[in-house]
Amino acid sequence: MKVSCLGPAGSYSELAARALCPQAELLLCKSFYGAVGLLKEGKADAAVLPVENTLQGAIAQNLDLLYATPGIFAVREYLLPVEHRLIAREGAALAGIRRVFSHRQAILQCGKFLAEQLPDAQLVYADSTAESVTHLAGEEDAAIVGAHFCGTGLRFLTDNIADERKNFTHFLLVERGEESLPLHSSRIYFAAACPHEPGALLKMLQILAAFDLNMTKIESRPIKNSPGEYCFFVEFEGDRAESGVRAVLDRLKKYTRGFRLLGCY
Repeated sequence: MKVSCLGPAGSYSELAARALCPQAELLLCKSFYGAVGLLKEGKADAAVLPVENTLQGAIAQNLDLLYATPGIFAVREYLLPVEHRLIAREGAALAGIRRVFSHRQAILQCGKFLAEQLPDAQLVYADSTAESVTHLAGEEDAAIVGAHFCGTGLRFLTDNIADERKNFTHFLLVERGEESLPLHSSRIYFAAACPHEPGALLKMLQILAAFDLNMTKIESRPIKNSPGEYCFFVEFEGDRAESGVRAVLDRLKKYTRGFRLLGCY
């Protein structure tokens, strides 16, 4: 089995991919678009994508990517504990750091530490936390990486610097074709736009309530090229094999616009 994810080696996505598919051959990509592209082209059997972080909320880029790619479905989930640390070259000191490199999400999740301890440092986005260490040119440079990361000639300057110590990222294992979905599930994930009418969102959620199904997550994203309109990403508890859950999905398809089943896991 081949599984694509954001690289390089040492990234959080690689950790999640190894936890989800320990026997798989990993295809490390420079972007989430690249990982999904390999899946679409049939060069990968699955892709691993982060969709939510407990500090920063939804990872909007990947929600849009899931919705905009018909024929791919989330089949499993994994909650990865995240611990961010500041790493630099041997000999560097925290007081001398002038530039901090990392993935955008990691920098945002460490905003309090950076504002208080390195208020004048330049913050530079990298393709991933692991890739950020390749930018360390001298003792004035540092990167935010996972506590699991190690590299020759590098050392951690800090312990965990995330704004909150209990920090988790929600990853999904995505495969091609509706036939890849499991027969049974604990949760259902879908996206849809509501009709442009009063109480439309409430009416959509009442479909879940009518069958006593518990909603566990809801996010909204602007619909491209349609100012003022939004797509809602909703997760609820349910077994896709149950008749009530199937009835809810049928009703949602009929009531909403642009309905997309994103996964069952």
